[in-house]
Parts: sequence; structure tokens; C-alpha cells
Amino acid sequence: MNDSVDAVVIDPAPRELTPKVFIVGIILGILMTATNAYLGLTAGMTVSASIPAAVISMLALRGLQRIPEINVGGKRLSVDDVTILENNAVQTMASAGESLAAGVIFTIPALLVMGIWDKIELLDTFIIAMLGGILGTMFTISLRKIFIVEEALPYPEGVACSDVLIAGEKGGKGLRTVVHALGIGAIFGWMVKGFHLVKERVAGAVGAGDLRFYAGADLSLALVSVGAIVGLRIAGFILLGGVVAFVILVPLIGLTLGWPTMLGGVQLSWSDSAMVLWSQHVRYIGVGAMVVGGVWTLFSMRKTIFSGFMKALRGTSPGDELGKIEQADRDLPGSFVLTTCLVIVVLTFLFEWWRTESLLLALAGAGFLAVAAFFFSAVGGYIAGVVGSSNSPVSGMTIATILFAAGVTWFVGGVVLGMGREELMFATLVIASIVAVNAAIAGDVMQDLKTGHIVGATPWRQQIAEIVGVVTGAIVIAPILYLLNEAFRITKTHCIARNAAAIASEQVDCAHALTAPQAELIGAVISGIFGGQINTPMVVLGALIAVIIIMLRLPVMSVAIGLYLPLDLSIPIAVGGILAALLTGVAHQRASDAGEQPEKAEEEVRSRLVLVGAGLIAGESVMGVVIALFLVLDFPPSQWLPLSTLPMLLSLIVFGWFIGLLLILASTALPKSVGGIFHDLRKVIQAALYGLKQQLFPAGNNGVPEVAKQEISD
Repeated sequence: MNDSVDAVVIDPAPRELTPKVFIVGIILGILMTATNAYLGLTAGMTVSASIPAAVISMLALRGLQRIPEINVGGKRLSVDDVTILENNAVQTMASAGESLAAGVIFTIPALLVMGIWDKIELLDTFIIAMLGGILGTMFTISLRKIFIVEEALPYPEGVACSDVLIAGEKGGKGLRTVVHALGIGAIFGWMVKGFHLVKERVAGAVGAGDLRFYAGADLSLALVSVGAIVGLRIAGFILLGGVVAFVILVPLIGLTLGWPTMLGGVQLSWSDSAMVLWSQHVRYIGVGAMVVGGVWTLFSMRKTIFSGFMKALRGTSPGDELGKIEQADRDLPGSFVLTTCLVIVVLTFLFEWWRTESLLLALAGAGFLAVAAFFFSAVGGYIAGVVGSSNSPVSGMTIATILFAAGVTWFVGGVVLGMGREELMFATLVIASIVAVNAAIAGDVMQDLKTGHIVGATPWRQQIAEIVGVVTGAIVIAPILYLLNEAFRITKTHCIARNAAAIASEQVDCAHALTAPQAELIGAVISGIFGGQINTPMVVLGALIAVIIIMLRLPVMSVAIGLYLPLDLSIPIAVGGILAALLTGVAHQRASDAGEQPEKAEEEVRSRLVLVGAGLIAGESVMGVVIALFLVLDFPPSQWLPLSTLPMLLSLIVFGWFIGLLLILASTALPKSVGGIFHDLRKVIQAALYGLKQQLFPAGNNGVPEVAKQEISD
């Protein structure tokens, strides 16, 4: 074994898969699935749940330890002390549901966008989630020894999660922080989505004549938390895309084509008019940019992809022919893994045959699935090991899958069989959805297995926990999507199409519809491929903009996401990024003043931000699902109390107060200040301005002496 990180075996015979692990793991899996489903449909982004799940699992399992011993029928019943491997198994189950949700919510709702489904079909959604989740898990299990043991890839999130588990074993901090963040997020969720006490978004437009500028922001702690977790760089580029869209493109289109004044017989305000232009034109610029960005991302990583795929092909022998594999390093039997993969492919064939009523198309789809799923499992697992799951190009892989799947479906179903457009779109999306879930789960499984490898988990036991988590997520994701769609409507496109008459008579308002940007994107791409209505000139313009972004060496997918997302979502994400940069900057400054290690102080703050952000996201998102349940039961919380919505300024003040709570929770990880808060802020601002100057005016061109240049470079 040449792994770069030594395994930490806490106990030669530790407890791992115990009844309390399954109970807590399944409950957390349901919560994490609901959280990421709501977040992804709201923001178009998800966050890794491994570290938050590890912390929450420690909290839950330690809470069970406090239950007093009871006597039942002469037998003493008590909860044993928690082992690190039990914590690891629980976080494995919980994070599996989160990653499965990401693959489902980015694809399945596209059937609503395209008008193929009028509501979320529970059985079809469950089948797609289960097939993709189990297939991704099985393929990834077969690659564990190659990528984790032999190649010893770093898997940064997996290593970070193991650090959290080991710190928790030693009495690590952060559990109380997560509880507080969960409560704060839940309260805010009820204030906004439940009681409608605070506005969901603030927006306005200014200008003169035909020159107008729009600005708006969603008041969401979850979105601010996303920005705090991903950091200023990614959040900044997302905002850059939003600024280009709403400060440059929307006004230009308004000047050129005119500003719409009516929609469906309803008079439009300036703000609504800007959003209509964005929806009808600029959004398709984002489509073109994201398609090119996704393809370019895969192309730019071609060497890494090829390397991982070839290693996967060379290492497909899982056998123990020499009997040298120790029990502690055993995977699930290779025969079981292979048989399960074959069964999934056959079930996919039967599902497609049943839904499309075409034997030939089902055979072609199942064959494409088998190849594409293994390829993207290898790619997703390898890339997650090199750059981390958060940076893995799942969106790019999904877009590439759609393009290839559409080609197969078009040729077999369209050219050979002459099938209808709707049938072709459905068949394409079914294949793409299963592959997308498969790719999303691959990186997460590998990160979890890396964590288990470091803390001394038994691979086959952890793989069972992974399967339990996937099955749990597959069971609950369909009802969650159904609830959210019935309560809020998933995408405005679907809401408007389903309620056209009611909207005209002002009986239905689609302003609260969940944006689901990836589903809108995929729906637009598939509809365009099969001859639907798509704004082709704008798509081409978006592709050209993506080429320019690539030539400028900017992160094309982040900017493209900003072009595609409403500015309302980009601004709170950017606010979170700014807060993260501010806190890490203060930590760096205080540590430097005290003669301590700045990097260590920054890492402490980042870790605390992850915990606080994840808690706020979970609290707000889970309450969103709970509120949706009350709405579907026709018992809306907004009618429980005689409350009215606060005006814009007061809503902003309340929102700012909650952001202040976020800062207070995260700032508990800061070192003590030597010179006071104003000294710290002044130094941070000076450092930021100096860094900006260095970016805009490099030292070689601003008259800095050579000696100074050398000092700066050192």
C-alpha cells in the first residue's frame, strides 16, 4: 500500500454497522436529500454534504448516548459509546442521498419544462434515481482499489471529512455551532416562505427613456451560505456573469428590440419588463455559454479523463486470486458488483421499452447507458480525486451525455423508426438522467471511501452503507419533488404553461416558482435539438461569449452560470463570497499580528464557515419542504397568524440581522485581535486593494524598482 495518508485504525474490532447507525443514517439521508433538492431547485447549485453530515451524525449519535439505561423484561437496554466508524457510516449514508438528489433535480424537472409531464411522476422518478444511483455506486466500488489504494489520489473532501471525524473523536468543536445554524436557518425559512413576513426578493429598475437598468436580490440565507462555502473567486465570477447579463445585455436588447409592456394581458413594471427580456433572450445566451463551457471543460481535462479511464480499464480485475487481500481491505464481491451492473442495464432496457414501446430504441439506449455510465463513473471518480467533488465538471458531463444520447436517440428513434418528437425527447432525457445521477454519485462515493480508508473503515461495510443511502435517497426524492412542484411549481416555464388562464385572471402568481436553472437549460437544449422553439441567435451569441471567456482564461462555467442565473440569485451568492473573504482576511491579519500561522487561522475560519453555511442551508431548505407539505394539504402557514409582509427596507434590515448572526457564528473561529477590529478591517482592505492593483497593474509596468519586485515575488 503506497497511500500518501496513513490509515488510522482506532480499534482492532470496532463497531461499524449497528442498528443506531442505520436509524440515524436513514433519517439524516432523508434530511440531506431534501436539503439539496430544495437548494438545487432554488439556486441551481448544490454543496457537498459529507462534512456537515459527519458533524451532524456526531451530534445525533452522542445525543443517543445520553439516553438513560432502561430495564425491559429484566434486560438492560442502553446505547453504547459511539465509534469513529459508526460516525463514518452515518455520514456515508447521508451524503449519498445528497449527491443522488443533485443528479435527479438537474435533469428530471426538464420533463416539466418540455411539457412532457404535467406533474412529477413518482414511479418514473424513483426508477430513474434508483437505476442511476445503484449503477454509479457499483461502478465506483470496482474502481476503489485503483484510485484510492494504488494511485493514492488526494480526494480533498474525503481527507477533510476524515479530519473532522478524527477531531470529533478527540472532542472536536463545532457541534453547537451547527445546532445554532440549523435553528437560525429554520426560523428564517418560516419567516420568508411560511409566514411571508419578509419579502422573498427585492428588486427595482431605474433609467430614463429606453435606457433602463435592473437590480434585484433574493433574500435567502441559503444562497449567502452557498457563496460563503464556495468562496469569493467562484462567487465573484458568477456575479460577473450576472452583471454582464443585466447591466449590459438586457439594456442593449431593450434599446434594440424595445421593452415589453404587456404579458398575458397584464401590465408590466420596469422590473418585470427586464426579467421578461432576460427570460426570452439573455437566458438563451446563458444556454449557449454553458453548452460550450461544458464541452470545453471536458476537453481541457482530456488528459486527466483519459488517464483515469485507462486506469479503470486496466484495473477491472477485482479478484483475490492470491488470497493476499486482508479482510480489513475487502470490497463487496466482484461477482456481486458485476451482476448488479448487468441487472441495472437490463432493468434500464425494460424501463425504456415499457415507456417508449420500442424494442430497438430500448436496446440502443441500454447499450449507450452501459458505456457512458462506466466512462463517467471513471471520469467523475478520478477527477474528484484530483481536484475535489466541488470542482468536478458534473454539468459538463451532463451536457455531453445529452448531446451524445440525443444523437443515438435521433438516429435510432427518428431516422430508423420515425418516432414522434415527444417520444424522442423523453427517451433522451431518461438516458441522460440515469447517467447524470451515476456521474453525480461517483465522486461522492470515492470521497466517502477515501474517508473510510483513512479512519480504518471496512470497505465492504461502508459500501453497504453507501447502498442504503442511495436507496433511501431514491425513495424520498420523488415525493419531495412532487411536494415542491405542487406547492411552488418547479420552474416558471412550467408554472406559466400550466396556469396560463389563471395567470391572466391574476388567480395564480408564478413569482414564487422555483427557478431550477439546470432543468430549464436541459429542457431548452433537448427541445432545440428535436426541432422545438429555441432562440438560436442568442444561443450562438452565448457560444461566442464563452469562446471569449475561454480566451481570457477565465473560469467559463462559473461566468456562464452567472449569465444563465437571474441576477437575484447571483447577488446573495456574491455577498456570501465577500463575507468569506472578509473573515479569512481578518483571520490572516490577526494571526500575522500575533506571530502565529496565518494559513492555519484561515483554514479554521473556512471550516467554521462550512459548518455554519451547511447548517443555515439545511435549516432553511428542510423548512421549505415542510412548508410545501402544509401548502399541498391546503393549510398554508401564511394564514396561521395575522401578519403582513414587511416593506422592502424593513425586509432588508431583517435579512441583514440574520447575516449578522452568520458572521457571529463564523467569527468564533477567529484568533484574538491584537490591534482591534478597526485595525484588522483597515489592514484587510489595504491588502485587498494592493492585490487588486497588482492584478490590474503588474509590478513590471508600474515603476517598481527591480529590488522591490524581487521582494514582492519572494
